[in-house]
Amino acid sequence: MCGRFAITLPSDAMAQLFAAQPSNALPKVPNFNVCPTNQVHVVRTGETGRQLLPMRWGFLPHWYKAENAGPLLINARAETLAEKPAFRAACRERRCLLVATGFYEWTKSPQDTRLPWYIHRRDGTPIAFAGVWQDWGPPEARQASCAIVTTQANAHMAKIHHRMPLILEPDDWPLWLGEQGKGAARLMRPGDEEVLGYHRVDPAVNSNRSQGPELIEPFED
Repeated sequence: MCGRFAITLPSDAMAQLFAAQPSNALPKVPNFNVCPTNQVHVVRTGETGRQLLPMRWGFLPHWYKAENAGPLLINARAETLAEKPAFRAACRERRCLLVATGFYEWTKSPQDTRLPWYIHRRDGTPIAFAGVWQDWGPPEARQASCAIVTTQANAHMAKIHHRMPLILEPDDWPLWLGEQGKGAARLMRPGDEEVLGYHRVDPAVNSNRSQGPELIEPFED
């Protein structure tokens, strides 16, 4: 599961990191509380190489008549990605990377209070979520939409949640993006135990309207 994340890396630094040509319409950064249906930073491979583009976070299958015509598809399970009608073609032909600095997950206290955690790479580098994308809508209002691929959690992450986003290392980006032929299915497995760290953060992030760098700072009750 991945339902909220943060991005603090400047767009030009993202473009350099992924060797991608940036769009002129990228979302503003920093954003410490990226929510479903927001525009997000996505890397995909096109005819002229890698592109850094804005996409709606919330995959829109081609049969949706409106954005709210079905479930909000922000995540796609790796185990069923190749079979689900919504994602089957995208799994083969339209894979991408979503860029983040970290993401949020929640546990519950004995009193049933939602306790937010901020999860980030231990080495401090940006996160590249594996994703799939789809163009949707009539020609005059065409938009790109995407979903984050998730896997069963590894032992470290399972202390917080039973699912985790599929996070790819730089050496794996070309294969996932379709630049090195076939075989991307082998990448769809939980990440190494030592890649991610996490800490409790302020419950203010429970509101999707909250913003500010304090949202990702360690918090103690």
